[in-house]
Parts: sequence; structure tokens; C-alpha cells
Amino acid sequence: MFSEPIITIAIIAVTCIVSFLSFSQEQYLGKAMFNPYAIRTQNQYYRFLTHGLIHGDIAHLAFNMLALYSFGSLLEQYAFAHPCVFGSNAAIYFLALYITALVASSLPTYFQYQHTPSYNALGASGAVSAVVFSGITLLPQLPIRIFLIPIDIPGIVFGIVYLGISYYLDKRNRHDGVGHAAHFWGSVYGVAFTIVFVQLNGQLNVFSNFLLQLKAYPQLVPFTCM
Repeated sequence: MFSEPIITIAIIAVTCIVSFLSFSQEQYLGKAMFNPYAIRTQNQYYRFLTHGLIHGDIAHLAFNMLALYSFGSLLEQYAFAHPCVFGSNAAIYFLALYITALVASSLPTYFQYQHTPSYNALGASGAVSAVVFSGITLLPQLPIRIFLIPIDIPGIVFGIVYLGISYYLDKRNRHDGVGHAAHFWGSVYGVAFTIVFVQLNGQLNVFSNFLLQLKAYPQLVPFTCM
């Protein structure tokens, strides 16, 4: 249950390699970025995945990969790997969550901008958000520390604030190079994926566990199989 987070490390390694290569080979950015118009008119469906392998700069890459390692390791090693959740199939479900989240978090943006040739987006934020909120769904009281704030914040509080800010910025339609809609929908998808697949293939009552974990704050309560 506490083996190395192989999938998390592999995703980070591949993403870092491709991102660093794209920093010096900018011609690849245009071919890999999320461009709904190109997807619709040229059937370049690969962009639903490749945009998650490239980033705007080192800070963008570092922030996403730090969040992915922090939450992905916990999710892959402990939460998903717990016998009550996915057990030995943890790596498969974690990889499925990440890959499908890249697509699912981008679909609303695709439908919104499919007739706008100039729209482009890049980064793994949608999939990373799904991983973060999958972790929050199973361990809502998990302490999270935000840069420059020297106190731990319960995961559920962080989640509510994060979703609210992403929704607000998306509605303002800010063109700041950040896919706020992908943040929001990736978060929603992470929660939905976890509830559906744990209820179908696990032995944990997600809703009961969620309430139990919240009541036990700041302690972490061991998962109890049904």
C-alpha cells in the first residue's frame, strides 16, 4: 500500500522533459497547444492530451508538478491503494483519472472556443486539479499549506476557495494565459470520478467516509471497508 508512486513520478518526468524541450523549440508549442478550432476543423484530437505536456514557463511547470507530486503521491500510494478503495489496481485508476481529466476538463472550453482560431491554452492544470480534488474527496481534512501563508488549511476549505476563484475568473473571461475553466471542471471531474468508481469498484462508502473525516479534524481516520 506504500510502494513508490510510480505513475505520479512517470507523469512528472515525461511532462518535465517535454516542457523543457518545448521551451527551446517553440515551434512545437503551436502544434501541441489546446486549440479548439484546430481540433474541430483539422481533427487534431491529440491536442486534448498534448496540451498537458507543455507549459508557459518554468514557474508554471514547477507549480503544477509540485501540486501533482504532493497530492498524486498520497492518492496513488495511500488513498487509491487502500484495500477499501482500489487496492492493487491503484496505479491503473490513478493513470485513468489523470488522462481522462485532461480531456474532460477541456471539453467545456472546446465547445466555447471551437469557432475561435486565435484561442490557445496549455498546461496540465485541469488534470492536476482533478488529482487534488480526488484527494480532497477521500481526505477532506487533509492539511494544505499555501505559499506565503504559514498555517495549514483543511483541504475542503482550500477546495471551496479554489473553485470559487476559478469560477469567478472564468466568468470574467480573463485572457491571462491560464485556463481557469479547466481548473474548475478538472476539480469537478476529480470529485465525480472518485465517487463513481469507488462506489462501483471499491468497498468504501465515499459519502460516509467524507463526513467521518470532517468530524475527526484535524486527525486522519483510517478507511473502513463496507
